[in-house]
Amino acid sequence: MPHPRTRPRPGRRALVPLLATAALLLSGCANPSTGSAEDDPTAPVTLRFWHGWSEKNEVKAIDDSIARFRELHPNIRVKTTGNVTDATVNQALRAGGGNAPDVVSSFTTDNVGQYCSSGMWADLDPFLKKSGMAKERIFPEVLLDYTRYRGKQCALPLLADSFGMYYNKDAFERAGITRPPRTMSELRRTAVRLTERTADGSYRRLGFMPDFRLYQNSPDRLFAQWGPAYFDEDGRSRLARGGAAKDFLTTQRDMVTALGGYGALEKFRTTFGDEMSSQNAFLTGKLAMHMDGEWRGLMLDAAKPGFRWGTAPMPVPDDQADAYGRGYLTGTVAGIAHSSRHQNAAWELVRFLTADTDQVVAFANAIHNVPSTKAALASPKLARDPAFRTFLDIARHPRSVSMPPSVNGGRYIVSLRDFAYRTEAGRVPDLEKGLRRLDRQIDEDNLQSRN
Repeated sequence: MPHPRTRPRPGRRALVPLLATAALLLSGCANPSTGSAEDDPTAPVTLRFWHGWSEKNEVKAIDDSIARFRELHPNIRVKTTGNVTDATVNQALRAGGGNAPDVVSSFTTDNVGQYCSSGMWADLDPFLKKSGMAKERIFPEVLLDYTRYRGKQCALPLLADSFGMYYNKDAFERAGITRPPRTMSELRRTAVRLTERTADGSYRRLGFMPDFRLYQNSPDRLFAQWGPAYFDEDGRSRLARGGAAKDFLTTQRDMVTALGGYGALEKFRTTFGDEMSSQNAFLTGKLAMHMDGEWRGLMLDAAKPGFRWGTAPMPVPDDQADAYGRGYLTGTVAGIAHSSRHQNAAWELVRFLTADTDQVVAFANAIHNVPSTKAALASPKLARDPAFRTFLDIARHPRSVSMPPSVNGGRYIVSLRDFAYRTEAGRVPDLEKGLRRLDRQIDEDNLQSRN
């Protein structure tokens, strides 16, 4: 993805690559070749580290990180390979051999459940225990949630993304609105008030685009504001239970109606430029409010839009007003290949990249991402401009949400997304019945994955 990050994000990732990755993990990876955790980490060794970053500033940040690591571990040489997809990593790990990576990173937290359950990535708890590291004291709980599966910690967080609201301060001021909305009913009223139309009735500016197909508006991200529980204690889908999913989809559909209807909104959406281009709809003033990640601030600074802008958390449901400040979190994860013959040396690299406070802060500052340890989030060395601080606060919020890992990777997210697309288009007349059917579909997919 273009500057500042190139990693594929769940809202934009194509279904075929996601399912291709799942197929790789499920076809012959249940018994990966076994590496060694008995190697001497002080002996001379060369590690292979594969990652997905590719932009010039990102690659430099990785190279700088490895240089700092070598100062602490001169005996460990690290050979990096960037711009690597999950599918490529998984193929290499299945094949094994001397060219497979020792340390791996992934932008796809959806797949952690498969990495852990298949044994493809090594269990890190023995390494954490040996190093005297209490992970709950080091990493925010919400980030640990997407790096483990059913008690197995096969990955650790390596920086994070948090999602909040960007808003046009000038548009707010002209409309006499003094602050960003904090609840969903406020969001609807504010969006209607900020919407402007031309003489022929078409949109000049939309207060907020609720359609799920816009940029980062993936339903799983917006649903995070409800603090949903996707699975019960037995691992069964529970979207039809508790009322959160029905309320979320009803709220979104009501907002679509209030802003002019699905057809009109989709027609306006087709006039928007590419998300990462100079024709981004928020950048060009076609949207007054917009959900996005922390990286957008750096892009707005570089683009110098013709209006003042600010950031805030996304609104929450009216009956959860006390949860305001929460948001959706995802991020990069790092782990050790189970087939590695240098697992103790590999652990030294993983530990440095994920848990060394100065390293995490330096890396976060270099690529403008959210740090993934409690100490780094509190570090005075961390860049703290007002716009970025919003996303740091979201990452620290105790009620922020990440997607739970699943044995079938992100397939349940794809199922939710497809259902949400049908719902906003008015093709699901009975939400409760539709959600029960969605639960059954997700459970059947999970059962097939386990078998």
